[in-house]
Amino acid sequence: MMADVLNDYAQRIYQVCPDLKKPTIDNGILNLNVPADQWVDVAQTLKTDSGCPFEQLSDLCVVDYLTYGAVEWDTQTRTAEGFSRAVTPLTRAQQMPSPSTSRFQVVVHLLSLKRNVRLRVHVDALGDEPPQVPSVTSVWPAANWYEREAYDLFGVVFEGHPDLRRLLTDYGFIGHPFRKDFPLVGHVELTYDASQGRCVYQPCELDLRVTVPRVIRKPIMPMDTEESDHG
Repeated sequence: MMADVLNDYAQRIYQVCPDLKKPTIDNGILNLNVPADQWVDVAQTLKTDSGCPFEQLSDLCVVDYLTYGAVEWDTQTRTAEGFSRAVTPLTRAQQMPSPSTSRFQVVVHLLSLKRNVRLRVHVDALGDEPPQVPSVTSVWPAANWYEREAYDLFGVVFEGHPDLRRLLTDYGFIGHPFRKDFPLVGHVELTYDASQGRCVYQPCELDLRVTVPRVIRKPIMPMDTEESDHG
C-alpha cells in the first residue's frame, strides 16, 4: 500500500536526518519541518541520499500566518448584518494556534525522480523584519527564481542568494503585495502630472475593504424527476 511506502521513506529520512522530527504524512505527501539554521545542510542530504534522493525542487513559496485562525466574516451561517460587517475592524480573537513559530514560513516541494516520491519541507523564517531563510540555490539551482519571487512578494530575505532582486513588481514598488497586511489598493498610485509632463507616484486615496467570502453555502441539489413532474 502507498501508506506503507510513505512510512518507509519517512523512516529513511528520519535516519539520515536524526536531529529532525520524523516526517508526517498528509494527503499522500510527506511533510518535514526543518529549522532555518539547518536548512542548507538538510537540503544537501535530501538531494544526495542514495536511499531517497530528492533531485528536483519543483516549487518554493511562502505562507503568511498573520491573523491565522481569525475571521471577520461569519462563513458558516446566514446573518442579517449585511455588507457592513466588512467595514467593522477585526474583533474576534484567533481561534486556532498557528502551525508556524514565526509569521512567515517557507514551503518547499521536492521530487525524487528515481523513487517517484514527493516531500513538502516547512522552514520557519528567522527574525521579524526582514524575515530570513538561507538560500538553497547552491543545492538546487532551480530555487533561484522561486526565492526571488518569494522575496518580491513576501519580503523574505534568502541569505546567500547570488542575485536577490525583485522579479515581478516594478523597481520603484513599495512593500510586498502578498503580505496579509499589505493594503489591497497598494501604498501609492500612478497618475499623470500635466505640469511635469510625466507620470508620477502619489499616495493612494482609496478606502480599504475586506474581500473575503461572506457566507460559504452548500450547493443546491436539483429536485429528482418524479418531484419535478408533480410540482
